[in-house]
Amino acid sequence: MGFKCGLVGLPNAGKSTLFTALSGLAVERAKFPFSTVEPNRAIVPVKDERLIKVAELVSSEKITPAALNIVDIAGLIEGASKGEGLGNRFLAHIREMDLLLHVVRGFRSPDVPHVSGEIDPVRDIEIVKLELILADLSFLEKRLEKVQRSAKGGSKELEEERELLTRLAEHLNSGKTARTFAANESEKEIIEKLQLLTSKPVIYIVNIGEEELAAEEVEIVKEVEKLAGAEGAPVISICGFLEGELEEMPEEERTFYMEEYGLKEMGLDKLIRLGYDYLGLITFFTIKGKEARAWSVIEGTTARKGAGKVHGDMERGFIAAEVIPWDELLNAGSLAAAKEKGLLRLEGKEYILKDGDIAFFRFKV
Repeated sequence: MGFKCGLVGLPNAGKSTLFTALSGLAVERAKFPFSTVEPNRAIVPVKDERLIKVAELVSSEKITPAALNIVDIAGLIEGASKGEGLGNRFLAHIREMDLLLHVVRGFRSPDVPHVSGEIDPVRDIEIVKLELILADLSFLEKRLEKVQRSAKGGSKELEEERELLTRLAEHLNSGKTARTFAANESEKEIIEKLQLLTSKPVIYIVNIGEEELAAEEVEIVKEVEKLAGAEGAPVISICGFLEGELEEMPEEERTFYMEEYGLKEMGLDKLIRLGYDYLGLITFFTIKGKEARAWSVIEGTTARKGAGKVHGDMERGFIAAEVIPWDELLNAGSLAAAKEKGLLRLEGKEYILKDGDIAFFRFKV
């Protein structure tokens, strides 16, 4: 369907508020820790004006946008790696994610107490990071024991893996994440299979208050940017409460309040775009019958693999793909006109799909 994003962070950081704004689903937003016992899940459509314009041009009766799977995971506390709080369930849910959206509390509210007393984003990030590192170390220790026993048979591959895991464990023991571990391509393949929690890409979301929206620079955001910069992670600031309120407003009223607050776009739209860029995702489109549809794939995906995204039979029986960029189709005025002008290119299975391509797959099973 789409990639899985997990909202993580300490309790009372505003994860459920952001989830509600993202998904449009009403969820419990309590003022106490662990109000989210089981994760809330939602499939969120990705707004794409290109898809709308293409659908209008070909008179599609059905428009199916790409989608994100958003998961609001229970808040983590110190000791989660040892099962404290909802630690074990929390960590298991993180392992399923493609991208972590680490929500950091930056708003002040006497009605919503901070679990550690005072607002300190760097401390909060370090608490979550440490628990994930400890969980990864525990997993690596078990994996190392297994590899060491098997390596006694003299296997060169197992010995190389043992050496890699030892270096990785030392890296984690120094307080660094698996994301920042230097590895060659073959080593990266081994690490990827381990599904370590700290190897997951992360975007830091600083949940600020309404009073910070007008400020040119927010000190709390700057602190997070400095910390995130060390691992190459992006940072975005969002007022979760306001975003939730805006999402519920009619379009005209929303536009008025966005102008009042100086917002050029919804922070959540910016977040989705940032997530796509960070994960290296592109979007291609298909038109079949009366449906225009968007598909998200990793940049560098071939036409054959893209066909498999639509249906497995298309990949197995792939013959070729007729391709036209979405804007060229719009300029042509119609699909028939584009065909008459020879604008649709016939591409083979190794063609690399481009962002905005419209693809018509030929296949035979």
